[in-house]
Amino acid sequence: MNPPAADKLTKRIAYIDWLRGFACLVMFQTHCYDSWLGGSARERGFIKLSQLGGTLPAPLFLFLSGVSFALVTDKLRQKGASANEIARTTILRGGEIFLLGMLFRVQEFLLGQPWAPWTDLLRVDVLNVIGVSLMMMGVACRVAAATGDADLQRLRRITIVTAVICAAAIAVLTPPLWTSWQPRALPWFLESYINGVHTFGKPQPWLFPIFPWAAFAFAGLAVGLLLQSSWARNNQGLALASAGVSGAALVAVGFRLDARPFQVYGSYDFWHTSPNFFLIRVGVVLAILFLSYAWCRWGAGEWGFSPLIEMGKCSLLVYWVHIEFVYGRFSILPKRSVGIRTATYGLLMIFASMTLLAALRNRFPKWKPQVLAFFRGEARA
Repeated sequence: MNPPAADKLTKRIAYIDWLRGFACLVMFQTHCYDSWLGGSARERGFIKLSQLGGTLPAPLFLFLSGVSFALVTDKLRQKGASANEIARTTILRGGEIFLLGMLFRVQEFLLGQPWAPWTDLLRVDVLNVIGVSLMMMGVACRVAAATGDADLQRLRRITIVTAVICAAAIAVLTPPLWTSWQPRALPWFLESYINGVHTFGKPQPWLFPIFPWAAFAFAGLAVGLLLQSSWARNNQGLALASAGVSGAALVAVGFRLDARPFQVYGSYDFWHTSPNFFLIRVGVVLAILFLSYAWCRWGAGEWGFSPLIEMGKCSLLVYWVHIEFVYGRFSILPKRSVGIRTATYGLLMIFASMTLLAALRNRFPKWKPQVLAFFRGEARA
């Protein structure tokens, strides 16, 4: 249960928790089938569909981290916190997430011995980029507040414009930074945060560098602040329906641009660096955002016990734990050696156990670390 002072905020963001839990579910199926399927099962269309679904969890997590950031900063502004105080608070929170990401890498390195190379300690994972994105958004909000205008509505609009510009710039610069502008002069562990080269000399699509992943967080910041406006608060259903329609429009624009015979970039990789695919994924996320609201508002999203809401409330913990039981030393099934049916049974076990873990975790609020509260989007007094 949540403290009474947080009841109103918790009710208002229940659909965000549900959406984060949905991202966990999609992540589970992607990881489970990728880790456990073997033989002919890896050559069928089934795993390709599973991996296609796997293009959603990371954008959802990053987008929702931006939305949560917007809730926190807007709440702090309403309480009269100064621009420097807000920047310091949010940048420190980003640093905490980043350090948690580094701690996660240390855990995986130790459990992966004697096979894991030391370079895995510096691999750029999704927690790393979420932490860096939060710090970048903290800086961006401080820059937006440099106007010195105390009007909250105007400051919110300036921050929205700043977030959109940052998201667009990151998306547009991603293709050259992965190819012709690759910053080879940097050490590999620093360049990896730009384009995910790691130790391979060329960008790896399975890593999570700032370009393009941080763009999803800035998109979430812009949308989160839009949803904090007075009109959106008073017309929440209409505001989120508008977000869904805007998402469909972005998807259409992305496919339209991709179909053009002339491309701006010399090297075009739709699935990994294309700004068009970024638009499409942001559009899909906005559509899912509206559907999650509709499901929680008019569907069964909040009827009784909701596994997705439970997991969404502590998605960081769920992410941390499930990895070891899917990819790690304690994998509950042999890796790359089972069929679809057995892997599906394993997926159900992971879903049930992570739901139980989340439910138990959520029943002990006194043990909830502040960083998890921030990751969920709760604002402190």
